[in-house]
Amino acid sequence: MSLKIVSYNVNGIRAALKKGFDEWMKEGDYDIVCIQETKAHQEQVDTSVFEELDYHHHWFSAEKKGYSSVATFSKKAPDLVVKGCGIEKYDKEGRIIRTDFGDLTILNCYFPSGTSGDERQAFKMDYLVDFQKWIDGLKKERPNLIIVGDYNVAHTEIDIHDPIRNKKSSGFLPEEREWMTEWFKSGFTDAFRHARPEEVQYSWWSYRAGARKNNKGWRIDYQSVSNNMKDKIVDAYQLTDVVHSDHCPVYLELAV
Repeated sequence: MSLKIVSYNVNGIRAALKKGFDEWMKEGDYDIVCIQETKAHQEQVDTSVFEELDYHHHWFSAEKKGYSSVATFSKKAPDLVVKGCGIEKYDKEGRIIRTDFGDLTILNCYFPSGTSGDERQAFKMDYLVDFQKWIDGLKKERPNLIIVGDYNVAHTEIDIHDPIRNKKSSGFLPEEREWMTEWFKSGFTDAFRHARPEEVQYSWWSYRAGARKNNKGWRIDYQSVSNNMKDKIVDAYQLTDVVHSDHCPVYLELAV
């Protein structure tokens, strides 16, 4: 048997639904779908379309309407749902939702972007440090972790179309990339790189200048799998043909 997990920054769930997002979910019949940037509270969305597809759904939304927010959909009901990480300045932006299935914990995360200026870049760097500390504690209690979502960082030069010109761009700064390196050293495997070490695939493209058409993208959406489960990774890749957003879904299949 295998567990099929998809993570997807939809850049607005209501807009994505108008572009056939629910039909895509129906065709894929995935076990778990983690979405970021819903930009909506649950009551603003017609959730009956997901219930008709036999998905349980759990939402964690930002205090600010139309901003950030995450939601997790699963064919099996989770044993436990935890919203947030217990740090108010991040939780009020609706960035993390945890679902437990037996001894497996899945974290659906939307990491901050630093592209709007120095203040948000500093916020992002604080988040990265605090997130690592929080995970270091959580994995003692829940060692079987899968952490999916929009990390808003391209790790290495193979993960970005133009590493030279973007070396001073938020999302590819040396300190962000170093955090990612240390992150994967701390007990996690980059599922895509484990499955496809040399393959060039991106998960996000700017809306400008035909970036997606010309495949001038970044890989900023990741699936981090606890090292103790890395041998269960069957495959991982980007679903680059799926277009509801400036991101594409990222797919992970695990043997269970």
